[in-house]
Amino acid sequence: MQELNSWPAAERRAITGVFTDIDDTLTTEGAITPDALQALAELKAAGLQVVAITGRPMGWSEPFAARWPVDAIVAENGAVALVPQRDNALQPNGDGRKALSKLYQQDAATRAAHYGRMHQVLQRIEREIPGAQRAADSPGRETDIAIDHSEFARLSEAQIAAVVALMTREGMHATVSSIHINGWYGGHNKLEGARWIVRELWQRDLDAELERWVYIGDSTNDQLMFKTFANSVGVANIARFVPQLAHLPRYVTRGERGAGFTEVARALL
Repeated sequence: MQELNSWPAAERRAITGVFTDIDDTLTTEGAITPDALQALAELKAAGLQVVAITGRPMGWSEPFAARWPVDAIVAENGAVALVPQRDNALQPNGDGRKALSKLYQQDAATRAAHYGRMHQVLQRIEREIPGAQRAADSPGRETDIAIDHSEFARLSEAQIAAVVALMTREGMHATVSSIHINGWYGGHNKLEGARWIVRELWQRDLDAELERWVYIGDSTNDQLMFKTFANSVGVANIARFVPQLAHLPRYVTRGERGAGFTEVARALL
């Protein structure tokens, strides 16, 4: 990883879009800080496309998609998307939130079938792995399950590995974020979610324009994005996960979490 200030100016000027993780990348101690929120607004005002991609659920993401200056939030590791209506229509309750469109990669029948299988696995995990418990945001999840390892609960590396192993034995995809262990059925992930949302919103092929996008993240579930995007940045708190990463970001910020995201925005602007 190189320091962010070594990112060549010509490459920064070519960037037209930003993909970013949310937890511990945009947020700090579970909330977005004023500087990170302002950085989002300034990126949008400068004409960049901004998409957050997260393992968080649809339900948790809705209020942020309705208020933050983003083109979309892709939630549940690429399975679903919340898109503010382009005419900036407001919600009927008049509280200033933008109305949202909801998009899914899987059809309703597939989601229903997967939901039942996933929750059988979730019950097994909680029954068979001491200390493992579903994430507090689980009621808002539609296409995956999540076990809390660092948000409100604390699991050891051995416990985390045991959860991942059980999910994998049950045929699920499993990934570890900075706070949760996520498991799901289907071919989606953060990268496929990024490709999908670029097709859906702008009718373009992301792979044909990768050099015009940057990805910003902080943990092991970001490493496919780090591998794929030449312009990839880790916020400083990625140091916690470096020993577990097969693919590192190209650059790293000095600041952690939201302060690190703000550094990237300033480098682009």
